[in-house]
Amino acid sequence: MSLPPERLDRFARHIVLPEIGGAGQVALAQRHLVLVGLGGIGSPALQYLAGAGIGKLTLVDDDKVDASNLQRQTLYNERDVGHGKAVIAKRWVTGFDPALDVTISDRRITRENASALLEGADLVLDGTDNFATRLAVSDACVAARVPLLSAAVGRFQGQVGAFAGHLPDQSCYRCFVGDAFDAEDCDTCAEDGMLGAMAGWVATFAAMQAVRVLLDGVSALGEADWGRVHLLDGLKPAMRSFTIAKDPACSGCAAGPEVSA
Repeated sequence: MSLPPERLDRFARHIVLPEIGGAGQVALAQRHLVLVGLGGIGSPALQYLAGAGIGKLTLVDDDKVDASNLQRQTLYNERDVGHGKAVIAKRWVTGFDPALDVTISDRRITRENASALLEGADLVLDGTDNFATRLAVSDACVAARVPLLSAAVGRFQGQVGAFAGHLPDQSCYRCFVGDAFDAEDCDTCAEDGMLGAMAGWVATFAAMQAVRVLLDGVSALGEADWGRVHLLDGLKPAMRSFTIAKDPACSGCAAGPEVSA
């Protein structure tokens, strides 16, 4: 596969990078990314994922735009208040780059429907705001053998981690947080507050990591770095990283025939 002339011009700044090049850009055009959550993380991340030329995007969010979202969710404006985020996001992508294949789901992602939404994905980026949903997505990724980028943000802190729990020697998101958070509980930004630019920092970092994962083995951008969690501190500002080992007793990815094959 090669890119038509108009696409070569559009992605010229990528193609001249030795770490991406033409082969990398072609690979991105063939990839399928599922973005779960179109809020503080998903909204700005989507803009850079689409800008990168990821060929197929599945957008999942059951929420509607609220006026309080506009402080950090850069995809929306005042005319969008009260309307569904998934529909607006698709409209934005098709206006930004009609060549991209975009599908949406405006249903809440659950354990029951997650596997269908992840079908055919090369990568899932989860930017949802509660542990129960994140764990449902993580478990579905392990079952579908799809890698996961999990991103979260609150106040002045954020985190982005890459997980491939379907692999025998790699951790999943549940290895990181455990089983205690399966209930519908979370610290909301309505209660705790959030610097809008902090959401943007975490989101754009997650988008960059998504490109890295999707090009793993194709270009010289770098390895996917499974199990690595990056903590972003907006107050210092600073960043630190650590690795999550696979938990042999994890209820989400513990070794079994379907995981270790």
